[in-house]
Amino acid sequence: MRIDIDEALRYLGAAGADGGLRAEVEQVAGTLEGRLSPRFVLKEFPLVHEASGVALPGAGMLLPGGLARRMLASSHHAALLVCTLGAEFEAMYRTWQARDMARAVILDACGSAYVEAGCDEAGERLAKMHPGAYCTDRFSPGYGDLPLALQDDFLRAVDAGRRLGVQAGPSHLLIPSKTVTAFIGISQEPQQARVRGCAHCALRENCALRKGGKNCEGQ
Repeated sequence: MRIDIDEALRYLGAAGADGGLRAEVEQVAGTLEGRLSPRFVLKEFPLVHEASGVALPGAGMLLPGGLARRMLASSHHAALLVCTLGAEFEAMYRTWQARDMARAVILDACGSAYVEAGCDEAGERLAKMHPGAYCTDRFSPGYGDLPLALQDDFLRAVDAGRRLGVQAGPSHLLIPSKTVTAFIGISQEPQQARVRGCAHCALRENCALRKGGKNCEGQ
């Protein structure tokens, strides 16, 4: 699993940068890759579409609002994903921060890109588990009208504390900080709502629509 250098540069607010900065980001990324790898858990639950929202009875969760309804409109199951760099990254960042703040900022950007790479790998694994099905874009508690408070039930449903050492703080923010939670819908039909676009879809290499020159919106 590799860090997307362009993604790390975007997190730095320096998209398209070349020369010395890019070389430094590549060096920091290589150091990070040599120290640790993202870890993740995936757990699937059947969906029930209700008037009050999308329910995941097996997880003890109700997803209210329009975002979940749009994203999961054609889905019969949803996978809950938690991906983290763990406490080891936190310790590494604190050490760098004390020695060289500029490099610590680059490390932080590389960490964000690295956990995204872990999420992408998890999405690809999910797609392989469901050949012929469609997986929605990832979307997370706190995005759109989906409450951040869902983090607590989300982590409990996948046993993230025991399996990954991930917990939610008093304000529902994730600890360790380089952690992502996300819902991914699983459907027999193409999704009609997109968050990230085809470039980030787990099916991007094998999607029947894309091979036909279209996307999930039929365009």
